[in-house]
Amino acid sequence: MPGRARGAAFAWTDARHAFLFLTKVYAETKSSLKSHPKKTQFLNTSNLFDRDSTHLRHHKATRLVPSNAPSTPRCIPRLVAAIPLTAAADMAAMLEFRTQGFNPYAVKYSPYYDSRIAVASAANFGIVGNGRLYSLGLTAQGVQVEKAFDTNDSLYDLAWSEINENQLIVACGDGSLKLFDLGVNDFPVMNFHEHKRETFSVCWNPVTKDTFASSSWDGTVKIWSPTRNFSIKTLPIGNCTYSTSFCPSNPALISAVSSDSHLRLFDLRTPSSAKYHLVSTIAVHAPPPVPGGVGGGAAPSELLTHDWNKYNDTVVATAGVDRIIRTFDIRNPNGGPLTIMQGHEYAVRKLSWSPHASDILISASYDMTVRLWNDGSTQGPAAGPGGARVGQQMGIMNRHTEFVTGVDWCLFGVGGWVASVGWDERVLLWDANMLMGHR
Repeated sequence: MPGRARGAAFAWTDARHAFLFLTKVYAETKSSLKSHPKKTQFLNTSNLFDRDSTHLRHHKATRLVPSNAPSTPRCIPRLVAAIPLTAAADMAAMLEFRTQGFNPYAVKYSPYYDSRIAVASAANFGIVGNGRLYSLGLTAQGVQVEKAFDTNDSLYDLAWSEINENQLIVACGDGSLKLFDLGVNDFPVMNFHEHKRETFSVCWNPVTKDTFASSSWDGTVKIWSPTRNFSIKTLPIGNCTYSTSFCPSNPALISAVSSDSHLRLFDLRTPSSAKYHLVSTIAVHAPPPVPGGVGGGAAPSELLTHDWNKYNDTVVATAGVDRIIRTFDIRNPNGGPLTIMQGHEYAVRKLSWSPHASDILISASYDMTVRLWNDGSTQGPAAGPGGARVGQQMGIMNRHTEFVTGVDWCLFGVGGWVASVGWDERVLLWDANMLMGHR
């Protein structure tokens, strides 16, 4: 069978977590999951999936299809059917591409061309089988495949090279990273393999442009150079690390979020003997610093995604299993969240700040929606001492019919085009200005 059959040592991806909850087998699997503590991102929050069990068992049956089967039947009601699109959201200008037989996990616009995007995907929802990297071009005839590369294992994330417009790096389920060149057929031009578990996140340094970072379920963040196949530095996290990112203005600052509900900040300018460059740790779900304050005190749960504000490089947004988006000022790690944004029904899988506005961000979730938010930072200070602002949900895009796993902004144009991907084997390109009311 193509790919890596995981058998008894089954790799519990977030896809598998969803299936477990959707079939209500938490009680039966709890004991066996003790041997996989790094991958139980849904098992800490049993209240997330409380739908009717009969409906959920049927929903599972419609998901488990072979990679060569026709598209998933829509014989069940959509969980978000009752959520209306807002702010002139007929989405008439939406473009679509189908990744037949592969379920996308990540999408990124090219930093060089507004007409090129890349998609990282996996067969069989990333549980077992191959991966496929797509380079897509936006043409007068619609969205067309420019290049496609197959890999032996699932692809969970990708990043465009900042020094070569034709190269991009992907994060693989076998723990490796592969650098592909659009001018080279079939095979990667470089392979990087030190992670011991699945590599789940990769990010290119946007400032110096000569390094990239990866995070893995093995509890480490590694920094690499595209010119050599061994890592430059390893930053220990100690817990399953879902996301890592470089600061957009300081190449020495690296952040990471993990299953222990913490946002960590590393400064490579400090000596490695000083906690391996760790300079700050933010307990995202800690109680508010002032009794009765707003925005903290939630039960700890796994953080799945985070992103730096492109205009205010001291602000980072985080989100995960508890469905709440929070922003923090890294200069005040014990000060609690600046803003909280609530509205998603299930875990938030991906966040992205707008490259065109300092107060706008977008989120993708397992509730099958993409939501646009205003964090309120341009509208004055927070609610009060120890309190947090309540951000505004500006609109919902609910055209996906399965979990939405990736979202990204186009850097060019009028500042509103967004790409989103989900397990429905679809890439959707649409204008978020319709949700923002052309602000």
